[in-house]
Formats: sequence, structure tokens, C-alpha cells
Amino acid sequence: YESSAAYLTELSQKGLSRRYREITTKIQERLDFELSIITGQGFSGYFLICWDFINYARQEGISVGPGRGSAAGCLTSYCLGITNTDPIKYDLLFERFLNPERIEPPDIDIDFAHTGRDQVLRYVVDKYGEENVSQVITFGTMGAKAVVRDVGRVLGMPFGDVDRIAKLVPSELKITLAKAIERVPELRKLADAHGNEGKLIEYSRKLEGMARHASVHACAVIITPSDLTNYVPLYRAPKDGTITTQFDGETCMELGLLKMDFLGLKELSLMDEAERLIRLRQPDFNLLQVPWDDRSTFELFGKGQTVGVFQFESSGMREYLRSLRPDDIEDIIAMNALYRPGPMENIPAFISRKHGQEEVVYDHPQLEPILEPTYGIMVYQEQVMRIAQELAGFTMGQADILRKAMGKKKPEEMAKVRKDFVDGCTSNGVDKNLGENLFREIEIFAGYAFNKSHAACYSEVAYKNAYLKSNYPREYMAASLTTDRDNTDRLTILLDECRQMDIPVLAPDVNQSAVNFTPTPDGIRFGLSAVKNVGEGAAHAIVDARIESGPFEDLFELCQRIDLKAVNRRVIESLIAAGAIDRTETHRAQMLEGLDLVLKNAQIVQEQKI
Repeated sequence: YESSAAYLTELSQKGLSRRYREITTKIQERLDFELSIITGQGFSGYFLICWDFINYARQEGISVGPGRGSAAGCLTSYCLGITNTDPIKYDLLFERFLNPERIEPPDIDIDFAHTGRDQVLRYVVDKYGEENVSQVITFGTMGAKAVVRDVGRVLGMPFGDVDRIAKLVPSELKITLAKAIERVPELRKLADAHGNEGKLIEYSRKLEGMARHASVHACAVIITPSDLTNYVPLYRAPKDGTITTQFDGETCMELGLLKMDFLGLKELSLMDEAERLIRLRQPDFNLLQVPWDDRSTFELFGKGQTVGVFQFESSGMREYLRSLRPDDIEDIIAMNALYRPGPMENIPAFISRKHGQEEVVYDHPQLEPILEPTYGIMVYQEQVMRIAQELAGFTMGQADILRKAMGKKKPEEMAKVRKDFVDGCTSNGVDKNLGENLFREIEIFAGYAFNKSHAACYSEVAYKNAYLKSNYPREYMAASLTTDRDNTDRLTILLDECRQMDIPVLAPDVNQSAVNFTPTPDGIRFGLSAVKNVGEGAAHAIVDARIESGPFEDLFELCQRIDLKAVNRRVIESLIAAGAIDRTETHRAQMLEGLDLVLKNAQIVQEQKI
């Protein structure tokens, strides 16, 4: 190929033919426009690298998410298979992702099944070289509570006193000591006091927000064209020798370095496991081909039966779903965007308007096509951008600048965009007062508005979760239990949900259980690896021994046939206590009492075989 731009164009065009049966002039023009911006701004290589490792993941059977963040609004990403959510179907905007009027590096975050994420990372390192690929550093800062505890420890104050003061700081996101002192009289009193307690608050305020330690960012990776050291200083962690950049992700991007996020999403692993279980009885099942209008799925949403469904399982969300009774994927996307601090106050109006209990009024005819899918309520950032384009005559690039300015709330930027917006409305024949009112409305909304591209992607994941739960309940719940088997609190919630769904969960059994939870005609059989203290290695050893020579007659035979290096005394004790060896006539207490003798005998038998 002459260039990376030529290769990207060819791959995108092939992908367009694969994605759409009918390529309209509008769709073709959109792709051509996007490619002109991507190649013109010099980002062809970035897209090709993303395409490469995502292509590798799919070839290796590692599930990739439908998309995440604003990248889902890019038709080029969809054609390349980087994203799997159709931006045309949901009217998503490319300009929300890449601004044609301002060169800023793209930021594509990709979700992988958490079981395959590390394999993809290894592939990237092997393909592009250890000298060119690095994970990114992140700095843990001293938060309000943590800094009080740290300073108290250094001052040698009694733990009880320090703990009491730290607990006075409200447990809120982004809380600062200044805010806490303002709101909590007791803290204010301590801050004004002399002695150790006053000193503690004084020193804590000075140190708050400073970097406390460095660690590896959970998902960020940078790739450079030649040796990393030509572009960024590196840091070696003292504990395990992991090499990262010395600059954080934001700084790396400002330097123009290629940064991408490799995220592990457990819901993708969950759906992989559910699909595997379904295919045992329905070999042709394919999750990629589920219909987007399945009635039973929308009924499940409408009844609020969404425990175990990605992003829709909180009690408040379930309550709203029961009132909304969604019957379209657009309703699901809107609820995903609305159920957040700020937009939540619009949910009752959204529900009333959907059911015709409240009239939908548009202040201007041009607002109707933009706000109609959300019943006249502003829900998404993309709607703000469309309003600026249609009513104020902004280009999409200018509309994105307006959106960012509103999010940052910088007074000088706000004054300029306000004037441009109102002047634009007036020039377009929109009443000046209406223009000013609209700007005020948008200004309030823009602070917490959500990105529709992200809401659409994650709502598709949620819909597929709900589809599996409503159509294949036993397989889905078995897969959910397996995915969360190491989280006792989560397991308790899911087991309770199985009871609500009238799905019996059968006790673990060394002769019946698999390594993971499995659906059976009688219910879901508890997985051996989920029994406390057992783990995956021991569970595999037991199942392998059973497959090799048939069921175990009793505890003696079990211990004689399994690999005692993989299955120790603690594992056997836990299996007895969980009732996994209850098929024999012997009482659990008797088995525990005689276990030492049984294991000693089994050891002798195994040594004789050698």
C-alpha cells in the first residue's frame, strides 16, 4: 500500500459493504467525510493498530464489547469492526468523537472479556515490541480521609483518636477537607484548636491532594513509533519491576502519544459462558443474531426483573423501569443516560410523556426531530450539538466546542459561546428571547448531559444480558453465578434471585457438580470451584478424576483417586462441610473425624501405585 491512509480507506470501504445491504449516498458521504478528517489529521495508524488487535482478539475467540464512549459515533470504527454499535441506526455523531475543526488525538477505549484482556495486551507487546509499548503510570493522591489517617500516624497520635477525626469527614466523592470543615461543626472546632488535633488538621490540609504513591493504570497503554525513551521517561516499580511511563495518561496524550485503554468487562465473559451453556443443547445459537425487538426481553425490563442485568439492577432503576414499561431499545438507552445525578429529575416527566399523561411541547418546530425520540426532553450531549447546528447555524465542530465549554463552565468561554449561539439563532430567524432561553436551558443541562454513543453501546450489552435472562434463565443465572463465584456478597444476591425466579440451586456434589455452576433439568448445580477454600485447580482435579474412572463411591475412594497435591486437607474439609460428599451413609462429623486416617491411607495407596 502507498500509505496507511490508503490501507485504512480500503479496509473501511470493504467493511461498509459488509455492514450495510444498501449503501445510500448519505452513508457513503459520511464515511468519505470521516476518512478525510482521520487521514487529514494523521490518525490512520491509530485506527489500523486498533483494528489489528481487535481483529486478533476476535480470531482468538476473545469477546470484544460493542463499543464504549464517543468512538461508537464513528462510522469508520463500525466498518472496521472496532465498534459493533451502528451509529446510523442511533443517529450518533462523529464530531462528538473527533472534532474536524480542532486537532485532538482520538481516544478509543475497548472492552474485552476480562478473561482475555491480558492475552490481547501480550499480543500488542509482542507485535509492536517491548521497547515501543508501555503501560501508563497513575498517581494515588491523598484524599481527605486518607491524609488525616497518614498525618495522624506520622504524628504518633493514638489510632482511636485519628480514626474518630477521619470518620467526621463525610463519605462523598471529591470531598475536600475545606468543604468538610465548612459543613461539620466538630471538625471546624478541631481545626481552630491548638495542640495535636489542630496540628493534625493543619498539616492534613497542606498535604491534601498531593501524590501519595505511584501504581500502574488499570487499562491505559501507549504505543510509540520507535523506542519509548525517545518520547517519554520510564519508571520501574520497586516491588515487582513493572515498567510504566513517568507521565500520566493525560500528559501522554498532550504530547501526542498514541494512548488506548484495554478494559476488562466481566459481562462479556458472563455472556460467553451463558452462550457456551446454551450451545450444549442448542448448537446453532449465536448471540450476535439476537433480535432487537424481543417481547419477553422488554417484559423483563418492564417488570423490573433486572437483577444481574448490566447497569440496570439497582433498586431505583428497577422501580423506574416498572413505571416506564419500555418497548423499544431507544427507551433503554434513554434510561441508561437519565439514571444519574442531575438528569434523574427528568425521569418522571420522561415516563409521563411516554404514556401520554403529559403533553410533549416543542419551543420551536426545528426542535421536534431532535428531541422526539426522548419525548421533548434533552437527554444526550448529541442533542445539544444538533440544536446548536439546526437553530444557531453552528458547524458540528463549533457545536462540539460549545458542548465542551459548557462542561468546563469557564466564564470567559461561556460568554463567547453564548453570544455566538444567540447571534446565530437570530441570524437563522429564531426569536432572540427564545435563543437566550434555549441557551440557558442547554447550559443547565450540559453540566450533566450524557454521551448517547456510550449509552447506546452499554444499553446493547444490557439488552443482550436481559435477552439471555428472559429466554435462557437457567443458563444465564448459572453463568452469572460462575462469573461472581469469588464474590460472596454478589453470590448471595444472585442465589436469592434464583429463588425469586423459582430456579432451584442444587447443593455441590463431587459426583454431579462440574467445575463451574451448570444448568440441569432439576435446577442449577453448584460449581465445585465456588465452594469456599476449594478453588479452580482443586475442582479441576476432582472432575478430571471422575471423568477418568467414574463416580466416587465414598470418601476413601475420592481421596485415593484425586491428585493430593492439587486437593489438600482444607479442600476436603470444605467439601464435607458443604455437603458435597453427602451421598454416602457416613455422617459429616464422622468424615471430618476420620479424615486424617483417610488421607494417610490414600497417600500410601498412591505411593504404591508409583
